[in-house]
Amino acid sequence: MTATRVHRGVLMASFGHVAVGMALARVSARDTPTRSLAPRMLACAALALLPDADVVAFALGIPYAATWGHRGASHSLVLAAAVALGVALLTRAVGGPARSAGLLTLLAVGSHGPLDAMTTGGLGPALLWPFEQARHFFPWRPIPVAPIGGGMLSARGVYVVAVEALLFLPFWAYALWPRRRRPTGAQES
Repeated sequence: MTATRVHRGVLMASFGHVAVGMALARVSARDTPTRSLAPRMLACAALALLPDADVVAFALGIPYAATWGHRGASHSLVLAAAVALGVALLTRAVGGPARSAGLLTLLAVGSHGPLDAMTTGGLGPALLWPFEQARHFFPWRPIPVAPIGGGMLSARGVYVVAVEALLFLPFWAYALWPRRRRPTGAQES
């Protein structure tokens, strides 16, 4: 099977990445007003999806198995740490909470590679790049890879969506469960 064939045949659906990002935002925003939660969830979901920006490699002719190919260096924990450091420095520069922004970014971006390592096909992510070029899968791989494009409308696509919905239901439930409103004028003792 060629790298192009692998690319066209398998990819993890992104529902799990989005659910994890949104749940991380919810955890980190316990005391944040509800109106601020949606933008935070959107940002964390985008951060959790960020490593998959490497799909542009296919359009550039970069082979799937190359360092900068899909699931390569962009899926490494080192790159997640570098993005987190950049976010922390930017947040500090604008007077925000740099440590919490950096940690949240590290968890969101860093969750992507390990989730991909739990899929059933394709190449594993290069979790330990630049220290090693190897692609890794975990022994437990419950997440089926998804067909891309119109293939998501096939029976296989429906199956993948159903499995991911079930696997990530706790994350979706936590992220989207209505928040209890504090009574206005209530004082803390």
